[in-house]
Amino acid sequence: MGLGWMELLGIFLVVLLFFGAKRIPDIARSLGKASREFKKAKDEIIKESEELMDAAEKHAESEDKAKTEDEENKT
Repeated sequence: MGLGWMELLGIFLVVLLFFGAKRIPDIARSLGKASREFKKAKDEIIKESEELMDAAEKHAESEDKAKTEDEENKT
């Protein structure tokens, strides 16, 4: 179900006719920059979510420890 070489050639020819040969490198450069920015933002979101999960786990562990100590002190 992927694109074959004939379909890719057709798409390339349409892009070439529509934008012209001089603009294709600029378009490719812009697409590359957009792709890098998207990946950078995705990586930052993943890093932040991992940091939040770690902080939540540490907080839950400290609450469990405090609850256990309170129960031990009551008996």
